[in-house]
Amino acid sequence: MSEAYCVKCKAKRDMKDAQEVTMKNGRKADKGVCPVCGTGMYKIKGK
Repeated sequence: MSEAYCVKCKAKRDMKDAQEVTMKNGRKADKGVCPVCGTGMYKIKGK
């Protein structure tokens, strides 16, 4: 699981249903959902 910051909860949490996506600029990112509040979470990775 990937850990990311939830803006709504204001805490770091493990993402639920995390998927690796590629952004328009070619960078990789993890996209998932906060398990507590259900808000979308996004963590940008390095190149």
